[in-house]
Amino acid sequence: MFMALTVATSSFSIPVPGGHLYFCDVIICTAAMLLDPFFAFIAGGVGSFLGDMIFYPAPMFVSLVSHGLQALIASLCVRKFTKMKPVYAGSIGVIVGGIVSVIGYTLDRAFVYATVESAIVKLPFAFLQAGVGAVIAIILCYQFKLAEAFDKVFNKDKRASKTEEVKTN
Repeated sequence: MFMALTVATSSFSIPVPGGHLYFCDVIICTAAMLLDPFFAFIAGGVGSFLGDMIFYPAPMFVSLVSHGLQALIASLCVRKFTKMKPVYAGSIGVIVGGIVSVIGYTLDRAFVYATVESAIVKLPFAFLQAGVGAVIAIILCYQFKLAEAFDKVFNKDKRASKTEEVKTN
């Protein structure tokens, strides 16, 4: 589901001076906070790859690596900091993941796809896209309680087995 949403949102953007603001980062960050690292990578990396392949193929391999690592690292951070409040763990995860994505796209623009100068010019927009995606995903997951609803629906088997374990002890 998250991979399909990533593909779909890869086609929607808001024009901003110097580029476009894409919505796929919202889905990638949301998936990273809700899914384990492997499935977060699939949703973010493969979803972005497929979206680029359909809508704009030039950066599809960069998207696979950059957004895949973004989702993977964000998901790992969320799980590492589970002892913190969930919103703090999620925030750390999406910030670190966003930085990874910005670095990946900047290196691509600097050395493969364009020039160092164009990479520097696009850097503020890359941070803007990562930041907007992270903030909206945090609001969705924690303010609108998407993380709680997701946990109730998809992790009920784990809770049921823990309840059974407590009853037997």
